[in-house]
Amino acid sequence: MRKKTRIGKALLYAVLVIYAVITLIPFLWALSSSFKTLEEMVSGTISLIPNHFTLENYKQIFVEQELFPRWLLNSVVIAVVVTVLNLLFNSMAGYALARLQFPGRKPLFLIILAVLMVPAQVTMIPNYLILKQLGWLNSYQGMIVPTMINATFIFMMRQFFINFPRELEEAAELDGLGRFGTFFRIVLPLARPALAAQAIFVFMGSWNDFMRPLIILSDPQLFTLPLGLNSFKGQYISYWNYIMAASMVFTLPVLIIHAFFNRYFIKGISFTGGK
Repeated sequence: MRKKTRIGKALLYAVLVIYAVITLIPFLWALSSSFKTLEEMVSGTISLIPNHFTLENYKQIFVEQELFPRWLLNSVVIAVVVTVLNLLFNSMAGYALARLQFPGRKPLFLIILAVLMVPAQVTMIPNYLILKQLGWLNSYQGMIVPTMINATFIFMMRQFFINFPRELEEAAELDGLGRFGTFFRIVLPLARPALAAQAIFVFMGSWNDFMRPLIILSDPQLFTLPLGLNSFKGQYISYWNYIMAASMVFTLPVLIIHAFFNRYFIKGISFTGGK
């Protein structure tokens, strides 16, 4: 039995290693290509080591392309603000649905579940028309306000708070804390695993979003990085070396966020999935 178990584990690890290598190769090729010249990239040869190593691509996007730092700043501002607002509002809504008794709570929860079934593409045109009426097209608020809450993560936080020990809240109430004090000083700090999982998903969704900026933004000064990267593609020629360099810069914040919150991530998923 032990021999069979070892063989099974060895096969499992072999499959996982092969899958990891297959997944990692495209990223390594993109990283290598960011240090190649355009001529080498379009030559048709596939190599993970550049024949002519150059930093000219990074110099081009940061120095010669004047709008690239602005695009990076726009993406950081929008993604960070959207993430913070989602963490606050989704958590408050999830806590209210899990703990508070108020008229219409169950119908409201069913409406949130129904929203989960609606594809985001269906709401693009209505969102555009609403933002046009408000005069929020081509603005930061047009990018932030429609995405500052998310039905998926309201549901996720509700599941977390349903399993949250009531005894801690009762002890806080005995110590004189009100509902808001209990939530912000007791419940929210102990919800770090769920908040970390939510932060990763929300930040990545906002950071990688292409369709929303494409619909809402028209001023190049307000472009986010995904939209700005598209400007490196022309009708007759695409500067793939610049695109690869910009993609590496684009990927770095997501890797940092994931590395920072990784220890909470699996824990948060397991807590919000059930008891």
